[in-house]
Amino acid sequence: MYNKKTKKSIHFLERMDIFLLLAILVLLISPVVINFVLRLDSAIKVKDIYLSARFEEFFGKEITEKLTLDFMEQNPDLRVRLINPSPSSAGAQNQKSAQDKISVPDIIIFDEGAFSSLVDGEMLKPFESDSEKGEGQLAIPLVSFMDLLFYNIELLKAAGFDRPPKTREEFLAYAKTVSGGNSGILANAAGAAISLSPDDAQALSRDIFSWIWAAGGDFWQEGENPIINNRSMVRDISFLGSLYREGALAPDIFETTGEKRLEEFARGKIAMMTASTRSIPALREKMGDGAFGVTNIPGSGSAGKYGAGLTGFYAGISVTCKYHDRAREFLLFLAEHRPLLCAELKAVPGDAAQLIPGEYMRDDPYYSKAREIFESSQIVSGFYGKAGAQKFERAVLEEMRIFFESGRTAEQTAVAIQQRWLEE
Repeated sequence: MYNKKTKKSIHFLERMDIFLLLAILVLLISPVVINFVLRLDSAIKVKDIYLSARFEEFFGKEITEKLTLDFMEQNPDLRVRLINPSPSSAGAQNQKSAQDKISVPDIIIFDEGAFSSLVDGEMLKPFESDSEKGEGQLAIPLVSFMDLLFYNIELLKAAGFDRPPKTREEFLAYAKTVSGGNSGILANAAGAAISLSPDDAQALSRDIFSWIWAAGGDFWQEGENPIINNRSMVRDISFLGSLYREGALAPDIFETTGEKRLEEFARGKIAMMTASTRSIPALREKMGDGAFGVTNIPGSGSAGKYGAGLTGFYAGISVTCKYHDRAREFLLFLAEHRPLLCAELKAVPGDAAQLIPGEYMRDDPYYSKAREIFESSQIVSGFYGKAGAQKFERAVLEEMRIFFESGRTAEQTAVAIQQRWLEE
């Protein structure tokens, strides 16, 4: 009896020891488990929104980090992450494994050259409905630019001109004089330049359409179908043909991009060319203030109001985005910070809807002049962001090449373009 009781007591004590040990273990690991569960729950609730790395490419790392961090601070349940960020970006290594699975960002950042292809590929999801048109807005402009006439002051002075041309007749005379010069800084300099390389997405808008718009032309005046076959636009095409045939243009029109022409302009090899206000900061850095000027593109002298087509950087939501409403919040957040983005790039007109220009435009001779031209202009539309834009533009490019390199008339060229537009 004694032995049995002793064994039972020992067995009971052993069980109590095990119980106490287990209890202690539970007490020790329970905070870890609870913390893990809370973290897991928190991670499940935080939503990742992937932002195109082109945002950092366009606006720089500092602005990108500032805006994404500010947005996440206001929205702690969202995390904005650059897709394929540069190696120097904060947290790039931590993001790599997750981003390997992402092929398209939720927020797509793009310029006008990519706009139409995104529309044709149905890659943009409407984020705001337009009740009047019964359709949705596909993108918002973050910053806007416009094309102007850039002129080299020293080259024009060497050719005997103390101001930029005001009319097309003057423009042709100036360009021919500079191109015909064979001494001093005029040697090997071209009076004007047009760059229509197929590799340049802005070529037609900058070097062909801008002249049509400056004369008051508008492709969309008669409704949904674009029109080019009218008397005023035929005159515009004829003027461009005169520049080519009278030796006023730099060579290799269809092999040279606008970027290449800007390099030649900065080296003093081109007297006049159309270019985007986006180029002003870089040219000032290369050439210095006072070496070049900007002015409006000469019109045809008709009664039409001077027109300007806007280019720029845009933001849209991908059709593959899982959190459409939250991505829309980030888009609206970016829209609120347009003044910061415009100031960073010294963009003109910058925010086209803003009546009061940014501080950087007010006292600066280049930006204030550009803004003054914008305020006296009407905004017209080309083909950016429209379905089938690439086909419409290809028709213009191919028919203009035939026009320049053959004896075909401006009237025949306009008819050929119009016919192709109707067939598209």
